[in-house]
Amino acid sequence: MKFFRFFLSLAITIGLAYALNTKFGQVPPLGKFLNPDSGIWANAEAVGEHEENSLELPMVTETVEVTFDENLVPHIYAQNDYDLYFAQGYVTAMHRLWQMEIQTHAAGGRVSEIVGPIAKDVDRKSRRQGMVFGAEKAVATMLENDESRVAVEAYADGINSYISSLSYADYPVEYKLLDYEPEEWVPLKTGLMLKNMANTLNFGERDLQNTNAINFFGRDIFDLLYPDFENAEDPIVNKPGEWNFEAETRTFSDSLVIDETVNRELMPTQDPNIGSNNWAVSGSRTATGNTLLSSDPHLGLSLPSLWYTVQLKAPGINVQGATLPGTPHVIIGYTDSIAWGVTNAQRDLVDWYKIHFRDESKSEYWLDSAWVKTDIKIEEIKLRGAESFYDTVYYTVFGPVMYDDSFRPDTQKKYYALRWVAHDPSDESYTFYKLNRAKNHDDYMAALDHYVSPAQNFAFASASGDVAMRIQGKFPNKGIEEGKFLRDGTHSANDWTFIPYDHNVMYKNPERGFVSSANQYPADSTYPYYINATSYPQYRNRRINNVLSQTTDATVETMMDLQNDNYNLKAAESLGLFLEALDSVEMNADEVTAFNELIGWDFYNNLDSRGASYYERWWDILYPMIWDEIQKSELPLPWPTAYTTIKLIKESPNLSFFDLVETTARENADNILLSSFRKMAKEMAVKVEADPGSVEWANFKSTRIAHLVDLPAFSASNVPIGGNHDIVNATTSTHGPSWRMVVELDPQGPKGFGIYPGGQSGNPGSFFYDNFIESWAMGEYLTLQLSSSPEGITKPIKTLTIKPVEK
Repeated sequence: MKFFRFFLSLAITIGLAYALNTKFGQVPPLGKFLNPDSGIWANAEAVGEHEENSLELPMVTETVEVTFDENLVPHIYAQNDYDLYFAQGYVTAMHRLWQMEIQTHAAGGRVSEIVGPIAKDVDRKSRRQGMVFGAEKAVATMLENDESRVAVEAYADGINSYISSLSYADYPVEYKLLDYEPEEWVPLKTGLMLKNMANTLNFGERDLQNTNAINFFGRDIFDLLYPDFENAEDPIVNKPGEWNFEAETRTFSDSLVIDETVNRELMPTQDPNIGSNNWAVSGSRTATGNTLLSSDPHLGLSLPSLWYTVQLKAPGINVQGATLPGTPHVIIGYTDSIAWGVTNAQRDLVDWYKIHFRDESKSEYWLDSAWVKTDIKIEEIKLRGAESFYDTVYYTVFGPVMYDDSFRPDTQKKYYALRWVAHDPSDESYTFYKLNRAKNHDDYMAALDHYVSPAQNFAFASASGDVAMRIQGKFPNKGIEEGKFLRDGTHSANDWTFIPYDHNVMYKNPERGFVSSANQYPADSTYPYYINATSYPQYRNRRINNVLSQTTDATVETMMDLQNDNYNLKAAESLGLFLEALDSVEMNADEVTAFNELIGWDFYNNLDSRGASYYERWWDILYPMIWDEIQKSELPLPWPTAYTTIKLIKESPNLSFFDLVETTARENADNILLSSFRKMAKEMAVKVEADPGSVEWANFKSTRIAHLVDLPAFSASNVPIGGNHDIVNATTSTHGPSWRMVVELDPQGPKGFGIYPGGQSGNPGSFFYDNFIESWAMGEYLTLQLSSSPEGITKPIKTLTIKPVEK
């Protein structure tokens, strides 16, 4: 019996040890994960006294000093470019290693290596979209340029030096949760980070939806619902008749529109909340006579945050601002001489070409009256816990065919090749290398001459008094409506040519005394090239320009106030029209309450506003009710914009779209406004009864900043902030200003301020993981220090000295 108990105890011990150190499905090995010395508990960080650390690393050539200020922002002081970018890679990896790696795994179609077959189709999509294809071309171009090569290789060396110093106890907690370990960083990953941003910002298109719509509705209705531009009175650059070049324009014929419908989307339509604001104000409109620049890119809110703040100082460079973890340089920031900020340029940079394959093998396709060999690539997708999956991707002269018989075959074997500007060779890294060293407008222009994708509106201000805007990217030169629809892939002449860079939309020191962009239409009607995109917002831009036009003594504080402005111009222009439909209508008690909340609203989506919630819910019911034909169609169809929808309510109240599909009654705009109002009032009454505070705007909107893999414990919920889509403070439940920056370009020394919704550390166990969120939500800013020496940094909390190994 003794031996039996012994062996039973031994078997249980062995079994428990095996269980605690083995991964079951998505559950990490609990023994390793809960180990008090090396598991999750090792990730807790205490905020203590000032720390001083010194490292000897073999790859640095001269001593680098890194001082971390009270917000954990590193100020890096180096003696040469290699050491500068080595240190940037090292300290970024210290705080954001897992974020950098998971994002590049996602972009490169490698998530299955971490989580197994569940992510196989996600990885197939990334590979078939050509993310790696484009990143490889970008990296090859970077490595041909000495400055870019040094930066990207040194940055990778710094990351790898940090990785090599880690033990399991040091791994970020997500590695422990997912039970894998960091791998070597290579320049391709930096290329993937840049392509990931291009995918986020410049993959918006609705070629398939437009093709379906014009074939389904006909030309007249198509033009009514989807105009190329809705309100051209307030473009980014307005200089009628001053485009001093001779354009080489193209023509496009309606007969080239593909005469078919496709019942499955090629790609999801880009989120309309991915936008941004920026502006620069000349000294003639400021209180001090100094130029001011503001920038706030709007993106999906996440933890760890998209941005990481840093100062880079070496001979020829002293720059402060927001960096993109995984890439060297400062992306949005300022030097002692200039500042710049970016917004997304809403341009059509994606086309789909219908391919006619010779047979089921897809080894040849028809092009220019001949059969041409297909470039066939085999993609190995490694699956954790299973055998690799091999995917065959067919490349044409236009690009990869994303969907075929083996992937999304429900597209009815209608093969379309993807033409995307992000597939073309480019070196955006060199643009930021040069911007980080720029002294004046000429330097800014020279830097942007190297910028391809994602297309951006670059606002500029200088200490010498200049303000400017340049809409920069590699833009296809298209005839009117060319690229709005699915295209014929049997003629190479249908491929793109490009607008010369010096013909891009730009201007300097306009008479009005400021430049601004908010993703609206880029140029006035005299600009000679055809411009198209999925849509152009019509509210933020006009609100910004109205405020700036009335401001003659702008300060840093007034710029901050404008970035946090909650005025709802869309509601101000539409609510009166909506309420007119309720005239002489008998209302029950709930409807009277809703009406009174709306009539008394001041059009500000502030935290405690109730009228904002009632308006938003009304709109969210009204909009799909009007476009129920689109919502219930079996075909993917584009949705008209809010601006066009409101215009049609006002100008065409008897339009057939105001009929409801499920009824035979003839409706008009007033009927549908009343129906949607009554439904809204009933819903809101239920919410008020359940919780009166739930209809205050901040609670109703409920902004959430989710962890990158949506772990609730590592996320921030119900963040108390105002704003909304179509508002300057463009904060929705999931999107918002990912970085706010205001800079005064004082010739005696710039003053910079910034904030983002998160913290410098990617470690949920750190005080610095989310310590900026409250200040960000309240519209407060941090001072961004730009000191020429470590001694000038106030309230440092940590210093790191990186020395070369003594020989």
